[in-house]
Amino acid sequence: MGLLSITLVGSLNAYGAEPDDQGRDIAAPAPAGDVAPAAPSTTPAAGTTTLGDMLVTGQLTGGTNPPPAYAGGQVASGGRIGVLGEQDAFNTPFSVISYTSQIIDNQQDDTVGSVLENDAGVQKAYGSGTAGEIFQIRGFPLYGQDISFGGLYGVLPRQIVQTNFVNRVELFKGANAFANGVSPGGSGVGGAVNLEPKWATDDPISRLKLGYASDSQFEQEVDVGRRFGKNQRFGVRLDAQHEKGDTALNDENAADTSVGLGLDYRGERARASAYFGYQRQHLKHFRSVIYTSNATEVPEPPDADTNYAPSYAQTELKTEFGLLRGSFDFTDHWTGYAAIGANHSREDSDYAGLLLQDDQGNAGAYRISVPYEANLFTGQAGFRGNFDTGPISHKINVGYSGYYRRMNTAYRQSSLAALQSTNIYDPAALPSPPTVVSGGDFDNPPIRNRHRADGWAISDTAGLFNDKLLLTVGARYQSLRIENYSAEGVFNEPAIVNHAVSPAYGVVVKPLDWLSLYANHIEALQAGDSAPTQSANFGQVVGIAESKQNEVGGKVDFGTIGGSLALYEIEQPSAYTDPVTNIYGYYGKQRNRGLEVSVFGKPTKRLRLMASASWIDPELSDTANGANDGNNAVGVADYRFVFQGDWQLPSLPNWSANARVIRSGTQYADAANTLKLAPWTRIDLGLRYKMPWGDNERHITWRANVTNVANSDYWASAQSGYLTQGDPRTFKLSATVDF
Repeated sequence: MGLLSITLVGSLNAYGAEPDDQGRDIAAPAPAGDVAPAAPSTTPAAGTTTLGDMLVTGQLTGGTNPPPAYAGGQVASGGRIGVLGEQDAFNTPFSVISYTSQIIDNQQDDTVGSVLENDAGVQKAYGSGTAGEIFQIRGFPLYGQDISFGGLYGVLPRQIVQTNFVNRVELFKGANAFANGVSPGGSGVGGAVNLEPKWATDDPISRLKLGYASDSQFEQEVDVGRRFGKNQRFGVRLDAQHEKGDTALNDENAADTSVGLGLDYRGERARASAYFGYQRQHLKHFRSVIYTSNATEVPEPPDADTNYAPSYAQTELKTEFGLLRGSFDFTDHWTGYAAIGANHSREDSDYAGLLLQDDQGNAGAYRISVPYEANLFTGQAGFRGNFDTGPISHKINVGYSGYYRRMNTAYRQSSLAALQSTNIYDPAALPSPPTVVSGGDFDNPPIRNRHRADGWAISDTAGLFNDKLLLTVGARYQSLRIENYSAEGVFNEPAIVNHAVSPAYGVVVKPLDWLSLYANHIEALQAGDSAPTQSANFGQVVGIAESKQNEVGGKVDFGTIGGSLALYEIEQPSAYTDPVTNIYGYYGKQRNRGLEVSVFGKPTKRLRLMASASWIDPELSDTANGANDGNNAVGVADYRFVFQGDWQLPSLPNWSANARVIRSGTQYADAANTLKLAPWTRIDLGLRYKMPWGDNERHITWRANVTNVANSDYWASAQSGYLTQGDPRTFKLSATVDF
């Protein structure tokens, strides 16, 4: 069965190109080589409103122009679809939505996870004992290391990604092996996320932001961009941010520094771009997840600001990354492109694990210390073009993508037989316990695994009846090699080697100018999960997983408001630890069937809105001894609703208010479905004021936001069987000055 997804998309709407709060068009930049040249056309695209001549200033460049912002400016009319490049969502047989810098700024979203909470099909959680964000898309996990940057996997920090160097957050829903290839972390079966970096705009940018967040977090950000040279062919954009102080969680302290530098060149036929980034984060006494362990039911969550983690819990995360991209138009219809990227990450962490002992909140704490280092190199190349064969148009894509990753790590762990006693409602002051178990050289971590993936893709999108009917047929040949090593760095033979052809079929039918119906079949080939700490093969990557998706849907575009409806089914092998051998591996199957609905746009001159809903039926089969066959998969909420609105106050033209409501349904923390999490609701509110100053051509934007206004206590997620508590009420104040 398939899933119906209605996504409203389009180009310029009845209100024209939507400016951001700084008065600039927020069309996102794209690295060179994203879109093949198209033949000139004088016919307006379906679903658009023809306007008179208009001047658009401050357009973001960096190569070619991606799909423009949709009405209201909070989302774009399309996004990057892997090997297909930047596409208008109305013309593709896939579900894609892109969040622009406007909504990132107005909601004061510090991390990518906060941005993705705007979609009901995405659920945010934290890693197993770590401070890193992970996500569920259509009920399947997506790890931070599997988020692409400018279309390249493995470039970004793997735990938490700050948003200060991000211009767009693009969400692709569904299996995506054909579009994106194999991901480094082996996740992303339910969807993919791509971040587009900031590039220099046509208009100069000189921006300073000062911010404060509860309890005592102070932020400073500088954003400067210029274009220069003949026809402004060269561009440079520098963004630097620093935050430090206590958070809204009791006794938690966080500091981060992130810097991004974007350089680009745009010629008549040649384009090139480069991006270099650095991110360092240090979290002290951060609140970890809770393992359900011996609990027979899920306890009530403690107060939202309670920090039940031991005080020794801390992590320092450092990442240097970069990418280079270039493209050249061989003719007016054919373009070649190539890109390379690299990432070096170092993490030094003392994690605190909490194991629930009963239903009264009593828990046992243990410590695990982990140094982690990874180096990754990634690249892609290909060409795109278009031609006609009689009445049939063709868009051809041929491309290669691949990566190589080496990961080194070791660990030290305290005794699980002598846990420290605490309680999540009344946390004890716990000293750092001695470690009694270790693996690998802590001072010189040995290699634990290597990944090598290569993929070659080809596709043709054929258009008939003036592109009222679009047929996409494609395939990606993928090869994957995984080498696992023992804790001492000894190669565990043999290597895991696999290859497969992942096909993709899609059809788009546009019976009316405002309606696009579609269907697709796409698959996934992913490196397996790493075995958890309690398994006999801890740290090793287990096998290779192949998944399949069928989806049907529809997209509508009424110019100022759009939406989507999707119906899908995804099947993926599921992993668990064998109760007899204690070996973690792929033995079962998870099948998710779901329905998604979304609406967004600018229905009135003062109101911008986004709303979405998701229902999922996640069923397990082939479980250990058949004990949990037919049960719901762990950590998948059966429904989620998100409503977000931004309203310009009628009698106060420089004032705007925004609100977001998130409602999440029931989910289970165990495969037996005995540990049940209650549904929860969260409300976020915001207010901003654009204050003119100087020559009245400039202004200061004041923003005030409150997340979790009611300070609600709730378990946000049971991803992978552990509990992540929702964040407490947090106030954010900022002033952004344009010089």
